Amino acid sequence: MSGLIVRGARLLGGETGDIRIVDGRIDAVGSVDPAAGDHMIDADGLVALPGLVDLHTHLREPGGEASETVLTGTRAAAAGGFTAVFAMANTSPVADTAGVVEQVEALGRQHGYATVRPIGAVTVGLEGRQLAELGAMAASRAQVRVFSDDGHCVADPLIMRRALEYVATIGGVIAQHAQEPRLTEGAQMNEGPLSGELGLAGWPAVAEESIIARDVLLAEHTRSRLHVCHVSTAGSVDVVRWAKKRGIAVTAEVTPHHLLLTDETARDYDARFKVNPPLRRAEDVEALRAAVADGTIDIVATDHAPHPDERKECAWAEAAFGMVGLESALSIVQHTLVDTGMLDWAGVARVLSTTPAAIGGLAGYDAPLAVGAPAHLTLVDPEASRRWSTDELRGRSRNTPYTGITLPGRVIATVHGGVPTVLDGALVDADTVATTAGGR
Repeated sequence: MSGLIVRGARLLGGETGDIRIVDGRIDAVGSVDPAAGDHMIDADGLVALPGLVDLHTHLREPGGEASETVLTGTRAAAAGGFTAVFAMANTSPVADTAGVVEQVEALGRQHGYATVRPIGAVTVGLEGRQLAELGAMAASRAQVRVFSDDGHCVADPLIMRRALEYVATIGGVIAQHAQEPRLTEGAQMNEGPLSGELGLAGWPAVAEESIIARDVLLAEHTRSRLHVCHVSTAGSVDVVRWAKKRGIAVTAEVTPHHLLLTDETARDYDARFKVNPPLRRAEDVEALRAAVADGTIDIVATDHAPHPDERKECAWAEAAFGMVGLESALSIVQHTLVDTGMLDWAGVARVLSTTPAAIGGLAGYDAPLAVGAPAHLTLVDPEASRRWSTDELRGRSRNTPYTGITLPGRVIATVHGGVPTVLDGALVDADTVATTAGGR
């Protein structure tokens, strides 16, 4: 049967080799002789990564289709090299039942640009009062294993304890948005001298750090798994590092924007830079980069948060929190971690593919690019660069914070389950992807 051959890519071991894909799986790696009918991708000078996995994406559907849909969000994901995304629960209706998570998962299968794994809400309506249908969501076709009220902190310690106890019985994990609500009422940006100068209510670092400290102790007590979303402060890194040394089952993520941008961006009151948790000090950025390099922070996750123009092109205090980030994530990781010598490309594969897949219980990424493995593949040109603009975006919203910044690297091809979704740097036609993926 005809296959797809990636010719002459840079493999993660440092050698150059070919990859042959047949029937959605890796058929051969090394020096590959083409067979009749094989299609060819010239990968000379390109780095071959396992398909990227984002553990923290907001696809907005159902209910928020003005900002994003499963189709537009997964097209943005494919353009950024992602072959799987975990969709957060803050939709309308909230993804707190088996019916809603199955709807989201089915839309991902229908469109074919990326595997979509729904994240189930921890509490009904994200209200923090009553546990949602965790067992029903886990047993559904969506097979939910990650639960989060992201956008809201599970602030009640008893509810958090019960959630941790429950997911321990189903092999799941609670992904916590660490924000003590009473300490952040009305908060608009990082608390510090600059927030006082600008007259914006401050979001103190301790509001994040205190919740993480509480929750790692609860995870230890319940012998359950905790994942900390979008870590943003040096103090949070210290707490996570302490917990790991103690043997607590905690993992943590950082966003690309927290690896690059600081609270100084707020000086012009440009709401593109308004995000939760807020952009922090330069010292925090350095601590976060070091924590990714030494493994304290396990993964990079985008927290892709699309909003229509009217929610961001307004006064800072009225603007929505959030940034889009799927298309730019790999470039930011290259810029902040690879080009600085803190990570090699094997490290990129670890923080953007294999580890997020493992945390989320996503099969097929434990032995990436090995013979017999599912063919999820990203080809990136590390020597390319471009001045970032909204023209680079493939989703429905335009709220990127990187406009005007020159970023390195470019995704040349993305292959999802053997089906090319990006070729020569351009998205493959939606009908072609859906038809081919549906025939897998």
